[in-house]
Amino acid sequence: MTDADTPAEAVEDEGPPLIFGAPSSLSRGQLVVHPDRAAYLDVVRALRDDGYQFCADITAVDFLNHPGRALPAGVAPERFEVVVNLVSFTPPRRVRVRVQVPESDPVVPSLYPVHPGVDTQERETYDMFGIVFDGHPDLSRILMPDDWEGHPLRKDYGIGRIPVQFKGAPPAR
Repeated sequence: MTDADTPAEAVEDEGPPLIFGAPSSLSRGQLVVHPDRAAYLDVVRALRDDGYQFCADITAVDFLNHPGRALPAGVAPERFEVVVNLVSFTPPRRVRVRVQVPESDPVVPSLYPVHPGVDTQERETYDMFGIVFDGHPDLSRILMPDDWEGHPLRKDYGIGRIPVQFKGAPPAR
C-alpha cells in the first residue's frame, strides 16, 4: 500500500476503499481499517509487511450504550470493538485497525505471532473487557487478582465500593 492508494479524496469522493480486502475510512485524517474477525490477523500481517512494523497499542471499547454508531458500509456494529494502532516510521504514518467483536462470542485471534510485543496489551484487554485472544501464549489476568470475578471496564459491570479504614484519623471536632 502506498500513500497514493489511500488519498483523502478517494475516501470522500468514491466511498471507502478496501485495504487488504477490508473496508476502510478516515478518522481525523488517519486511515482506519475495519476487517472482520476472520481477516483480522491477515490484515495486520499485511500491514506489517507493508511497513507498519510497530504495534503501538491494543485496547477495546464497549459500545453497550451506543450500538448505532457510524461504521463503513459492510461493517455490522457489535457490542465490543478491538482497536489496534500500528505505526510506520519510514515514512512516518499511522493506521488504526478496528474489529467488531460480538458479546456472545468475545474472541479474536492473538496478534502475538505477528507482533510478539503485544503480550501485555492483550492481557490487559482480556483482564478489563473479557475479550479472549485466541492463540495467546499466557492469557491470564495482569491487573486484577486471579480470583477476581468479572471485567471492570465492561459497561454492565456493577459499581462497587470498598470501605477504607484510616488509622489514626483525627477525632471529630
